[in-house]
Amino acid sequence: MGTNRIFPGTIPPAMHWVELPFGLEARDIIARESIMRNKLLAMAAIAGAMTAPVAAQAQSQVTTGLVRSAPVAIDADGGIAADQRSAFRQYVIQEHVPEYTVPERVEVGTVLPETGVTFYDVPQTFGATPFRYSVVNGRTILVEPHARRIVQVID
Repeated sequence: MGTNRIFPGTIPPAMHWVELPFGLEARDIIARESIMRNKLLAMAAIAGAMTAPVAAQAQSQVTTGLVRSAPVAIDADGGIAADQRSAFRQYVIQEHVPEYTVPERVEVGTVLPETGVTFYDVPQTFGATPFRYSVVNGRTILVEPHARRIVQVID
């Protein structure tokens, strides 16, 4: 009748002797097992993809490091301290940082355009700061990188 005693699936060998229900073939059961396995793998992949952004956000954006020179000082607002500004200007000159020109006035609070100005990391020797620097309209500035807002003009 509609029974099949040969069952080449993932069921243990003892199950080979059990008769299959009327109308079911071994290939039908194997197909169902494949569908279930594929669904399980898809759910695992989706769960992994959903947790990846959470793990990425757990990483800090704070740059840490060890300064191997004399103690450094930064302003209370996180900018370059007054006694380090001339050395910082010399550093910028030695690095041959390109100068950018913008139509806006270069002063604290000015927001720079989204394109056309490149920001550079401030070396640890001048203190740990969340800001970046650039040279705009002939003036060295510190910028809040995400908002592109000038936070200090280094004269």
